[in-house]
Amino acid sequence: MALSIIDWIIIIVYILFSLGVGIYFSKRAGQSTEEYFLSGRTLPWWIVGTSMVATTFAADTPLAITEFVRGPGIWQNWFWWNLLLSGLLGALLFSRLWRRAMVLTDNELLEIRYSGKPAAALRAFKAGYFAILYNFIVMGWVINAMASVAAVMLNIDRWTAVWICVIIALLYALLSGFWGVVMTDLVQFFIAMAGSIVLAIIAVNAVGGMDVLLEKLTALTASGVVHDTTLKFIPPVPDAEITTTAFWESPFSKFLIFITIMWWSHHGTDGGGYIIQRMSSAKNEKHALAATLWFNLAHYALRVWPWVAVALVSIVVFPIIPESYAALGSKAGYPLVMNEFLGSGLKGLLVVSFLAAFMSTIDTHLNWGASYLINDVYRRFIKRDADQRHYVLVSRIITVLLMIFAAFVAINMQSISKAWEFIFAMGAGIGAVLILRWFWWRINAWTEISALLTSIVITIILEIIAWQQTIANGKSYALFNEAPVLFGIHIQVHHKLMIIVPTAIIVWLIVTFITKPEPEATLKNFYNRVQPGGYWGKFAKHTTMRPVTEGFFFNWIAGIALIYGLNFAIGNWMFGNNGYALLLFTISGLGFWWLWKNLISKLDS
Repeated sequence: MALSIIDWIIIIVYILFSLGVGIYFSKRAGQSTEEYFLSGRTLPWWIVGTSMVATTFAADTPLAITEFVRGPGIWQNWFWWNLLLSGLLGALLFSRLWRRAMVLTDNELLEIRYSGKPAAALRAFKAGYFAILYNFIVMGWVINAMASVAAVMLNIDRWTAVWICVIIALLYALLSGFWGVVMTDLVQFFIAMAGSIVLAIIAVNAVGGMDVLLEKLTALTASGVVHDTTLKFIPPVPDAEITTTAFWESPFSKFLIFITIMWWSHHGTDGGGYIIQRMSSAKNEKHALAATLWFNLAHYALRVWPWVAVALVSIVVFPIIPESYAALGSKAGYPLVMNEFLGSGLKGLLVVSFLAAFMSTIDTHLNWGASYLINDVYRRFIKRDADQRHYVLVSRIITVLLMIFAAFVAINMQSISKAWEFIFAMGAGIGAVLILRWFWWRINAWTEISALLTSIVITIILEIIAWQQTIANGKSYALFNEAPVLFGIHIQVHHKLMIIVPTAIIVWLIVTFITKPEPEATLKNFYNRVQPGGYWGKFAKHTTMRPVTEGFFFNWIAGIALIYGLNFAIGNWMFGNNGYALLLFTISGLGFWWLWKNLISKLDS
């Protein structure tokens, strides 16, 4: 069913609102790079945390969840659920440390923690790598997802939809700077959440309610149309007699690696670039911690289940994706449900919720990527003495270029979830270094360089193998779409981690001990600046701040109880398992009580 006039009015009003916010904040954002990229470090926790949540909710997110649920099943969400374990490191440890560091970008820390040419080279490389390669892939999959929604809902050519999305996001991001990003994120979060909940309720009721939906899924499972792991939160343990090869290709092995290796090994273990940007924008340490904790609660517990419900409905209503949308893959299930069950007005609201999610992520990645290229490359190595307005102008030019190249990446990207996996693999070996550089004096610039390069090189080699094998089998190659085969095993993301992480650890440990430590003056200055606690020996003699490591372990366990407890309480309640739900709600409440009593209430403003 085509969009009505009411739907179009809702969409146009929202676009005009977003552009209006961009225009309103354009003057303030243009005053300096600190205003343009950090809102002057004046933001309260509820704005910062909600902006984090909105940024990580893009048009791709419910579509990728749909790919997970329609494929392996609900348990596949452990691909990102596991990251709560490192997300709590960000909340309980690193949010306060980044606020103490007083840097404009996280790469700036590299020339505070390390010294000399290796530090400068690492700063330039990471800025270029994340602002260009990483950012292009992320923005590419976000644009790809929004184009999929637009193609289904607006019934237009997919790549016409891409360029429409690009132009809207670009105009808004150019004007607003970080002020516009965080302010519109507040509105975008509530619109996007409301839209996903409304769609879930309507879709589930349309198939007869949750009980009927589960019965139909059970029938489809019995007939072999649906995986027997579709409704499982945790995949079953394989039979003891299973072969080694079969075990490592089983869902349980993937789950096991997600929760034991992935969460601490990836490139965002100390926060992650645009999350660090928001930590740095908070008015003080207490606000930085509260913001990051609220983000983790909303990100990992509050918003996933409406998407899961719609994905399950899509299996029942569209067990096979219609031929006209086959090119979009299984992710088309989500917008197809929108198109099937929403009436006039609600369609417009849901399109706006996707547009809001899309814009909140794109403007963040444009602003964040530009901050890297300006602060860590252009101002650091090319033009060091220009005025602030010059740097803001160049930031806007860079923003345009980033957007154009990201659109071309989107055109060549098929699977969103596969692109997610590729990104994780490329940074899989650096996580331990990012943690230890704060708490162990012996880490140096060469440690970080070797860890990152090892991850990148192995990941690219594996993708080249996949490309060669795909071509040799007479198939057409699509970026990130095929897994390489080694020793008879299809090398999926969890297998890549088993190759990359131990190799990277061996490499960076060897490199660390065969290279010199950083100069004592550098280490002393860094410790005095952030005073993290940990293994700093003589450099920690004059500690004046409370170490962030104090009481950390029990706070971390309480955070896990709070957020995983709430997540699975909601999931069990949705599926009618009320006894488990009540128990998990209680565990979640106890986790919050502990954190409030032992950490949050004791922090100084």
